This record gives sequence, C-alpha cells and structure tokens, in this order.
Amino acid sequence: MIRLVGILVGLGFTFVVLLSFVMGAYNAATEPAEETAEHAFHLDPKHVEFEHDGLFPAWDVAQLQRGYQVYKEVCSACHSLNQVAFRNLEELGYSEEQVKAEAASWTVPGINPDTGEASSRPGLPTDDFPSPYANNVAAAAANNNAIPPDLSLLTKARHHGPAYVYSLLTGYQEPSAELAERFPDSLPGTGLHHNPYFANLNLAMAPPLTADGQVTYADGTDATIDQMAKDVAAFLTWTAEPALIDRIKLGWMVMGFLLFATILAWLAKKQVWADMKPKRKD
Repeated sequence: MIRLVGILVGLGFTFVVLLSFVMGAYNAATEPAEETAEHAFHLDPKHVEFEHDGLFPAWDVAQLQRGYQVYKEVCSACHSLNQVAFRNLEELGYSEEQVKAEAASWTVPGINPDTGEASSRPGLPTDDFPSPYANNVAAAAANNNAIPPDLSLLTKARHHGPAYVYSLLTGYQEPSAELAERFPDSLPGTGLHHNPYFANLNLAMAPPLTADGQVTYADGTDATIDQMAKDVAAFLTWTAEPALIDRIKLGWMVMGFLLFATILAWLAKKQVWADMKPKRKD
C-alpha cells in the first residue's frame, strides 16, 4: 500500500511539473514580451566606411596614426591598451627612432633596482602601453564606480566593432521626451550619460570628444568630432586585429590556388578519360 501511494505521489508530481512546463512554453509563445527601454530605444550602429572594409581592404596608415594620436591625447586618460606594445607602432609607419622617442614619452611602472620598491620610469619599445590606474579599485573610484575597459580588443568584442565605437563616440545626446514619458526609470542618474548606442542607454563615461579641434593633427587634417571618432575607431580595429589585411590577402591567395587546382584537376580528368568510350549495349 505504501509503495502504491509513493508511486501515485510521484506520478502526480511528474504530471504537475509537465503541466507547468507546457503552460509556461505556451504562454511564452503566445504572449508578447514586455517592452523595455533598451529594446525600444537602443539604436544599431551608424553606417560608416573604412579603408579596411570590403573584399580588397587596406590600412589607411595616415588614419591609423591620427587614431593613435586621439587615443594618446584623449582616451589614454582612462583606458588602457595592454595588449599592444610600443614596438608595434612600427607597423603604423613610425621609424625605430620615432618609436623609441614615443615610448620614452610615456611613464610605465618599474622597480627601483637599489631599493626593490615600485617606481616609475620612461617607457621602452618592448613595454606594453600602461594602464592609467594602479588597479581596478583606483579605476572604479575615479569613474563613478565603473571600471573603464581595456581597448585593445574592443572592436572584436562588440558587434560591428568599428561602427560601434564610432557611433558611441558621436552618439551622446539628451534623453528624448518619449523615453522620459514611457520609461522614466531609464533616465540617466547621477554621474551617468545618455547614449542610445550603448546597451542599457546610459553609461558612466562622459563624452570624450567634446569639440572640434580637440586634437591638433600632425598631418593637418581637420579634427572634427566625426573625424576623430572615425580615426580612433580605425586605430582600435588595428589594435584588435593587426593581421586583418594580411589574413584577407592570404584568404584570396588560398581561394585562387583552390580554383587553379580545381581547373587543373578537371583538365587532367578530361585528358585521362579522353580515349575511354562507353560500351554499347546490343
């Protein structure tokens, strides 16, 4: 009797679980999802074109150098670039002497050889770009409790990375009246800034590009906010994947070889089977 009751209880429990699952699946499939501010007001990245886009891309070296200048003079105050070494700047057209001078213009963490204590020193070409903060605690304390991300691989970590960076830098604006009316809880709080290209619409980073001419380009290019945003987005594309152009070129070479090999194999097949005639059926 006890065994029978246990079986019935188990069957009842199984039935309730199965019924709950079926009802939940039915409700999820038939009831519309509750609209959120992020879903209603988040914007896809703007359309922007770069030299490294398309089937036959190339690096715009002048643009990459301008982008590095924007990073150095604007972004490096908060964001690290710890996957890139100063010596990598030679790939942007800088000479060895220029790279040494550029590295020496940065201050990197070091060790005092006499005392063994932490100190700082001018950078060397073999050093990585330093973080502006000693640790994450210091970074959070200086940025409204938000830790600025490292920018080395940012464009690979975001969908449509270069366009996302460009859109974010040029997308700061006041919240719309419709957002304030429909989702008042989504308005930026203290220390936050509204940007519809950011995932949750508000971020702790203040607009880094605030005025035209914020950077004086060495090549004389007019440094508008739009231009600076494009240049630094291109530069961060290079930091994330410096071998991008070589990889695409290699891909085309492989495709060409495969096409040639296919044609050669087809011609060989025709040659080998040229004298073979199908047997006639009497």
